[in-house]
Amino acid sequence: MFFVHISQAVVNNLEDAHEQIDTAISTAIKESKPVYISISCNLPSIPHPTFSRHPVPFFLSPRLSNHMNLEAAVEAAVAFLNKAVKPVLVGGPKMRVSKACKAFVELADACGYPVAAMPSAKGLVPEHHSRFIGTYWGAVSTPFCAEIVESADAYLFAGPIFNDYSSVGYSLLIKKEKAIIVQPERVVIGHGPAFGCVLMKDFLHALATRLKKNTAAYENFRRIYVPPGEPLASEPGEPLRVNILFKHIQAMLSGNTAVIAETGDSWFNCQKLKLPEGCGYEFQMQYGSIGWAVGATLGYAQAAKDKRVIACIGDGSFQVTAQEVSTMLRWEQNTIIFLINNGGYTIEVEIHDGPYNVIKNWNYTGLVEAFHNGEGKCYTAKVRTEEELKEALKAALGPKKDCLCFIEVIVHKDDTSRELLEWGSRVSAANSRPPNPQ
Repeated sequence: MFFVHISQAVVNNLEDAHEQIDTAISTAIKESKPVYISISCNLPSIPHPTFSRHPVPFFLSPRLSNHMNLEAAVEAAVAFLNKAVKPVLVGGPKMRVSKACKAFVELADACGYPVAAMPSAKGLVPEHHSRFIGTYWGAVSTPFCAEIVESADAYLFAGPIFNDYSSVGYSLLIKKEKAIIVQPERVVIGHGPAFGCVLMKDFLHALATRLKKNTAAYENFRRIYVPPGEPLASEPGEPLRVNILFKHIQAMLSGNTAVIAETGDSWFNCQKLKLPEGCGYEFQMQYGSIGWAVGATLGYAQAAKDKRVIACIGDGSFQVTAQEVSTMLRWEQNTIIFLINNGGYTIEVEIHDGPYNVIKNWNYTGLVEAFHNGEGKCYTAKVRTEEELKEALKAALGPKKDCLCFIEVIVHKDDTSRELLEWGSRVSAANSRPPNPQ
């Protein structure tokens, strides 16, 4: 099994087991990252004095910013941003591990700048904020968002990750000299200076009290913004289109739901969903791991029992980790899984096409019924038209609301989002370029 972790404890004897386990758990809590603990199978039943006493209260000293560095970083950032005419704020995925989401909103409220989120930060930046302008994802951004971000004369990125996926093949039109990059423990302003030992949440909190309010960029956004339209209505019996599916998914969202988006075209379709306050959202961009969403759905639903999870998963991805549905049934989860069956690895077709992107079709609903095997609560449906989709949703949200609901949605193999076509061509060009000369 391949497991990415920040620390590991391999316990082969009991003399240092207590210390190894405490160290691993402490590291996980401090870094907000996974650790790996391996214990030899012949040890757990053996008593040892270090485990016989009552547990000692566990306390971790908080990580603190260097006060002088923090003050210097805030002063430099204030001077940089207060002289800008139309600055913007962009939230990134590292805000979560930095526990800085609340401080980011505090800064957004205070400064008046338009607020955008990088794609992997969707769900971390509240979309009900009065100055939220959408997802900044270069050429595949929310309409009018990239124009405002890239035309700004200053931008603050909180916890960004710039890779080939998040930068659309390294095609973002942002300039380093205009940027303040705030990482979990470091602030870099333009080409310099850089300030270390500064916690993101402390920096954002302090900055919120010092910036002049400036709504110029948001006013520009309001001038150019045109509300999005509705997809073309379906004719009776017309094959179901993906944009019609997501129109119905949008209507399902509330503060009591959470969305899990699988790698593939669901990335782009789910990015366009407008999340109500309290609605959870997860997707995995750093590695683009197909099949991730099935296990993630299992884990999320088990932890967040107050939310109904809605998972959007492609057929190719589902084939990698389908067996996790069995465990969902065992634990009586009431997740709704939309299995989007378009006959292959559609995202890979747009990056690098070939016969290996066509996969063997499965009887997906039949497979889930086999997992069910008469035990637990399960509802399956196979839909090809909007009328059939409506019937399936009526059941999933009504009499089958306590069941695991698996809805196979059969769509045309070329039914993709506009954003995937654009993103795929740019990432393909970046990945196929000649190597840089050494």
